[in-house]
Amino acid sequence: MALVKVKWLGHAAFQIKGKDKTVYIDLGEGAAPSDKADLVLVTHSHWDHFDPKVIERVRKEGTVIIAPRDCIPKLGAGARAVEPGDRLKVGDLEVRAVHAYNVKRFRSPGVPFHPKGFGVGYVLGIDGKSIYHAGDTDFIPEMKELKGVDVAILPTGDTYTMNNQEAADAAITINPKIAIPMHRWNTDPEEFRRIVESRSGVTAKILRVGEELEL
Repeated sequence: MALVKVKWLGHAAFQIKGKDKTVYIDLGEGAAPSDKADLVLVTHSHWDHFDPKVIERVRKEGTVIIAPRDCIPKLGAGARAVEPGDRLKVGDLEVRAVHAYNVKRFRSPGVPFHPKGFGVGYVLGIDGKSIYHAGDTDFIPEMKELKGVDVAILPTGDTYTMNNQEAADAAITINPKIAIPMHRWNTDPEEFRRIVESRSGVTAKILRVGEELEL
């Protein structure tokens, strides 16, 4: 089985490299990708997850970009709109869009920062590995349906997403081999690790910016 490498580019941005494919997720403002992309995934249109200028730097002939519909006008040719529940094949890569939304965090009374249907998470199948990038979300019921995930990448920063405790609960529910905290802001990822590893067999891996995890 080919080696898959997961590199944290900061905040919610990740590079995932397989045997002969390079995938990026959430290339937001400030991300500094180094390689051209076969596939770019965007979870939603907020600036810290979606910067068309950064995405343009990794495009090559044949690059496929998958994003929610409101991102598409800023991306041009080669971009495909996606909604929760969609499944797509990009060569030998498999992509499933899943729900990502707030149930507890609100911009104003009754108005969540991330309403249901606004953004997505992704389950990426690459070289025999399954990698879940949750996007910006609270701990939601749909996470209980995720099965066979090797790596779960979960937001822990509170305010707009889950906090460490909630993300740990999500990790324990999803039960991946490895859970990676992202979108951390100024929270302590060690708290996430302590909760996850004390209550489950899941390994919590805290990455530094630019650090790569080999699967």
